[in-house]
Amino acid sequence: MSVAAARSTKLETASINAIRALSIDQVQAANSGHPGLPLGAAPMAYVLFTEFLTFNPDDPDWPNRDRFVLSAGHGSALIYSLLYLTGYDVSLDDLRRFRQLGSKTPGHPERLHTPGVEVTTGPLGQGFANGVGMAIAERFLGATYNRPGHDIIDHTIYAIVSDGDLMEGVASEAASLAGHLGLGNLIYLYDQNEITLAGSVGVSFSESVPERFRAIGWHVQEIDGLDTDQVREAIAAARAETERPSLICARTVIGFGSPKAGQFGVHGSPLGAEGVTKTKELLGYPLEPDFYVSDEVLAHFREAGKRGAEQEAAWQRAYEAYQREEPEAAAGLALALSGKLEQSWDRDLPTWEPGARPISTRKASGEVINAFAPYVPNFIGGSADLNPSTNTAMKGMGDFESPLAVPDPSAEQGLTGGVWSYAGRNIHFGIREHAMGSAANGMAAHGGVIPFTATFLVFADYMRPPIRLAAISKLKVIFVFTHDSIAVGEDGPTHQPVEQLLSLRAIPDLVTIRPADANETADAWRVALELEGPSTLIFSRQDLPILDRSQAEGGVANGAYILSGAGGQPDIVLIGTGSEVSLAVQAAGLLAEHGITARVVSMPSWELFERQDTDYQERVLGPAGTPRVAVEAGVTIGWERWVGPDGAVVGIDRFGASGPGAEVMAYFGFTPEHVAETALRLLGKEATTGTYDRK
Repeated sequence: MSVAAARSTKLETASINAIRALSIDQVQAANSGHPGLPLGAAPMAYVLFTEFLTFNPDDPDWPNRDRFVLSAGHGSALIYSLLYLTGYDVSLDDLRRFRQLGSKTPGHPERLHTPGVEVTTGPLGQGFANGVGMAIAERFLGATYNRPGHDIIDHTIYAIVSDGDLMEGVASEAASLAGHLGLGNLIYLYDQNEITLAGSVGVSFSESVPERFRAIGWHVQEIDGLDTDQVREAIAAARAETERPSLICARTVIGFGSPKAGQFGVHGSPLGAEGVTKTKELLGYPLEPDFYVSDEVLAHFREAGKRGAEQEAAWQRAYEAYQREEPEAAAGLALALSGKLEQSWDRDLPTWEPGARPISTRKASGEVINAFAPYVPNFIGGSADLNPSTNTAMKGMGDFESPLAVPDPSAEQGLTGGVWSYAGRNIHFGIREHAMGSAANGMAAHGGVIPFTATFLVFADYMRPPIRLAAISKLKVIFVFTHDSIAVGEDGPTHQPVEQLLSLRAIPDLVTIRPADANETADAWRVALELEGPSTLIFSRQDLPILDRSQAEGGVANGAYILSGAGGQPDIVLIGTGSEVSLAVQAAGLLAEHGITARVVSMPSWELFERQDTDYQERVLGPAGTPRVAVEAGVTIGWERWVGPDGAVVGIDRFGASGPGAEVMAYFGFTPEHVAETALRLLGKEATTGTYDRK
């Protein structure tokens, strides 16, 4: 070996050990964390960050940067060490405050919290699926806005994934989708240390991962993850593979160099002072001071960041040429990347006249989507194999598929029209709700697109983890749910959601909107597209009448508004959401026959109403003490905050039943007569409209 080669090898070893030492110092300082993964995965992370990953620490949001996801988010000390070493706005003091309140280095990586962290990870499998969504966004933007000679969007999505990630069902769903779509811009390094928190993977995980991934269309390599030459050769080969996603199965040793190397006890427990000392001694790393990095090693890592700055400068020059030569495409890309909508994007939204033919809000939603889709060209998404039921297909906008895919000419392809390509805007997620939600999060985190998903409301349970993470991460994803209540009917309790509305409303920073008719549906889409964070839109299966809003005060954007009975002080306020608003309107008519003045309030969104000031809220619901009845085909928990301690709720606190939807609704008391009876009883009046006790 030459002197130069020996020096290079020595610097490489010192650099890898710096990652390890910084990581275990963080965990030890916090007396909390996961040292095992950083010790074992440091070699491949070093090669990726110093030789392959394109990034600029001075501009973490550069649109054409490569994306890196630490799907095994418990190993967060690894990414924080790398961010500091390569020059992001993460200091040694930040590393010293690992896992401390208010620090830049929380226990698991959090988007918008630490510069250089692309997505919030920690729940295993989520980062894996997020990366698939990022790859979809990159392919879509490139296919839509690149022009010959101008590959402005052209980057790669990398991740480090773990044994635990690959055990989670969401990773299997996402991997299947990625293989089908041929996402050759996706490269995952699999930290195959064969240890989990509670033992070796052999006690629960004995499949052949390489064979499984080859079977679903991935390019797979098997290497020694501690051998940097094998790592760089594998990444280079993965980059050369452009038609399939790549999985590099890298055998590593959890807790490498520590007294607990290869043992499950090193997964999630600090090494202890003695363990840190012994690890550094074995690695030949200086024992003092803590958080030590030599000037030579730091300069070496910072070179990667400098190269990234040069690459961004070159990209900026190419972008300026693109703007000159392709001004229309460049303007479209700039608008997409800004996250803004073009002016008057909602110019063609349909409206419906009161008394017109009833229409389900899912069908109205389909009309609304196809009205605004031409003016929001970065709106992209799809359903879990339910387009005919959710009405979310964008007609003529094409299907997002690999250009190499050849559809079966005998198959019925009439839903969306257009060609199969990465510029298609209809994504066929397949029956993979969990991966669909997680991929949509990755798309939103990537930027440049407004993603949506669609399935039945009862299956929101399959998507709760990504919905929750979308809210934590403030990701602009629109989650569409149809078939919103027991009115689903014949499919019975398994498909009739009753508790899902409450569960969605319980998620902080998520806006849930359940419109009452077609016009509220159009307004709901308007609100969702203009929000900065995530939202859920809840639509009916059954047809609903078009409400008369001629006397309304306020609207959907206010969360709740007076639909009728605005003048004076009412005897009682009837509050409804979705399909039950029309019941409240009819009940108000019945109460009028008893000389009772009822105000009808439509409350499509609790969260939006909470944002209104107290004066507006009291103007809508009346002052404290006003008798109120809420009616919603869901569990009653939570409604006490709006009806008050003495109010009443017409809801359903049990599972539904199979039968025609209208009959099921009537059986459980969702009739104008029962709503009016409940109001009369609340007012201490004799109720003569019948009795319902199906709770």
